[in-house]
Amino acid sequence: MVKCAVIIVAAGRGHRFGGEMPKQYRTIGRDMVLRRAMAVFCAHPAVSAVRAVIHPDDMALYKCAAENLPVLPPVSGGATRQDSVRLGLESLKDEAPDIVLIHDGARPFVDFGVINRVIAAVNERQGAIPALPVTDTIKAGAAENGRTVVTKTVDRAGLYRVQTPQGFPYAGILAAHESVKGMELTDDACVAERAGLDVVLTAGSEDNFKITTQADLIRAETMLAGRGDDVRTATGFDVHKFTDGNFVTLCGVQVPHDFGLEGHSDADVGLHALTDALLGAIGSGDIGLHFPPSDMRWKGADSMTFLKYAVDLIRGLGGQILNADVTFICERPKIGAYRLPMVEKLAAALDVSSSKISVKATTTEKLGFTGRKEGIAAQACVTVRF
Repeated sequence: MVKCAVIIVAAGRGHRFGGEMPKQYRTIGRDMVLRRAMAVFCAHPAVSAVRAVIHPDDMALYKCAAENLPVLPPVSGGATRQDSVRLGLESLKDEAPDIVLIHDGARPFVDFGVINRVIAAVNERQGAIPALPVTDTIKAGAAENGRTVVTKTVDRAGLYRVQTPQGFPYAGILAAHESVKGMELTDDACVAERAGLDVVLTAGSEDNFKITTQADLIRAETMLAGRGDDVRTATGFDVHKFTDGNFVTLCGVQVPHDFGLEGHSDADVGLHALTDALLGAIGSGDIGLHFPPSDMRWKGADSMTFLKYAVDLIRGLGGQILNADVTFICERPKIGAYRLPMVEKLAAALDVSSSKISVKATTTEKLGFTGRKEGIAAQACVTVRF
């Protein structure tokens, strides 16, 4: 699988924006601009690591923006954006990604579609940038007696407005940036072009605009207000077979039984199904993608870690979990006596009222592997509002 890392460039001071607070730390809706930008990449199933490049004076603000997001520690930026990108790239050497995406921290509305198109294009070429064709008439002007006078009309055919994330093979763009130290180039694609990398355009999005002025911030607030509630329902399903043991862990509660459950982690089939449902609500793949069984860090792990990770991704995207329903499918053990503790565990983990959590069990009338008492299946359903 291709390893993809992301650099979020957020070291600027935002002089064009005005005020004391850098624009990336201003709030739109309930969250900081930078947090919204980082959270999208954290939730993307193809992204393995996210790192922000920040101004050292902004550490306290950054900690608020990154709270509970699964991001790498930030690194300090340089005197220019180009310096900051290079420092971010150099900081990823230990991660050794195959490709890297470089994104402006002041673009909070990037979406999976833009990211998917850039990643796909990088896998085929040496660089990719999202862009939109110029549709307005373009004029060239010159200063004359305190005014700007039109000198000519520019042919807009073949002209594009460029956005981020811009994607490149990691080794290639790192070498390109290190080769142009001290130069002032307009963006990372320009650095790549100068190094001879082949850069292609992919479709951008009108929503993926950069917050540069106060008017942009008002536009962002208006856009959020106009979206209304985005309510999503998703499901998850998981199975684990019985093995030697004297208890099973279900929704974080140990239930006595004649067998245990086999799995790389603690084999909590209920939490695995619920985690998959939460990840499904944000299009973020499944539990195995984020916590692969080949990774020994998760051997015997408490599955509540997986659930809380998915919850944090949803919160990072501004989501609110409305309810959750978990159904166990098995002949044994009977869970009636343990249902309420399970409900309380889930309510605490999801930060919802116990009245919005359902845990129940059913059988398959002795049909199939659960009917033969060979294991336990679980299915989960969640509703999330954004």
